[in-house]
Amino acid sequence: MHPLFAAARARAVTVAWALLGCLLAGPLAVATAMASDYPNRTVTIVVPYPAGGGVDAMARVAALKLSESLKQQFVVENRGGGGGTIGTRLVSRAAPDGYTLLLGHTGTISINPSMYVNLGMNPQKDFAPIGLIASMPVVLLAHPSFPAKTVADFIALAKKDPGKLNIGTSAVGTGGYMAAELFKSMAGVDAAIIPYKGTAPVINDLIGGHVAVAFGVLPPALGNLQAGNLRAMAVASEKRFSLLPETPTFQETGMPGFSAVLHYGLLAPAGTPPDIIDKLSAELRKLAADEEVKKRIHLEGGDPMTSTPAEYAADMAAEEQKWGGLVRKLGLKVE
Repeated sequence: MHPLFAAARARAVTVAWALLGCLLAGPLAVATAMASDYPNRTVTIVVPYPAGGGVDAMARVAALKLSESLKQQFVVENRGGGGGTIGTRLVSRAAPDGYTLLLGHTGTISINPSMYVNLGMNPQKDFAPIGLIASMPVVLLAHPSFPAKTVADFIALAKKDPGKLNIGTSAVGTGGYMAAELFKSMAGVDAAIIPYKGTAPVINDLIGGHVAVAFGVLPPALGNLQAGNLRAMAVASEKRFSLLPETPTFQETGMPGFSAVLHYGLLAPAGTPPDIIDKLSAELRKLAADEEVKKRIHLEGGDPMTSTPAEYAADMAAEEQKWGGLVRKLGLKVE
């Protein structure tokens, strides 16, 4: 081959390899650039329930502190309905760019997949876990005038008049709802579960005397508990909660093994660049060490939690096995 042709061919091969290198490096370079520049506009954290409940409370704690640490607005958007399925499905189908996130919890992530026949998504496949934020125990609440003063009294009253007592809970598939189903199963009582769109409406009807008792998380109930408008009968955690030091656990009341503690965490749509996931996860872990954040979560009725994305994924799977197993055992289904 003529030397001039050989040199030209060599230059062409070099250029081709350089172009191929650029093409292969392109996506990685773009992802890295996105993460370093992220966030450069407002980030929305979707809460798939009405305002006022435990999910909403944890979302607002996270949004406030992430806005401060990342110097960009993180806003909470309530998209309730369908037992949390509507807002959750919305985020699962959002652009995987880190600007639409989900405040997930045990109900939407670990209960609904087994409860709903046509959920339209698979949380363990359609989301990228970012990190856990907090846990929160479910509490059995009653009006001060309710004749049963203890869990044992309530069980006896329910067995005396089967089917007569109503138990208020948040939407079907939520932690409060499942705690009520678990209670009925373990205590062997016949009572009607009345699901509401969220915990706050349950509290209003409980105060108004429209339901006998309710299973719910603390945020919407704390003010009324402190004011004496409600009474806490038992807390579904392993040990007593410091905000309710006089309230026994279910295990203390003679129901060993009864536990309903909900987990709250932040998720992004599957396919979100790993660098963005890692950046958000690192910020969440910083928040977990912040004394102000710990105090705020505690005052909302929860305990701070922290995790890596992998640890949150493992927690999601474990919670699905626990609660999904109960759903299947009881044959609970929502069409």
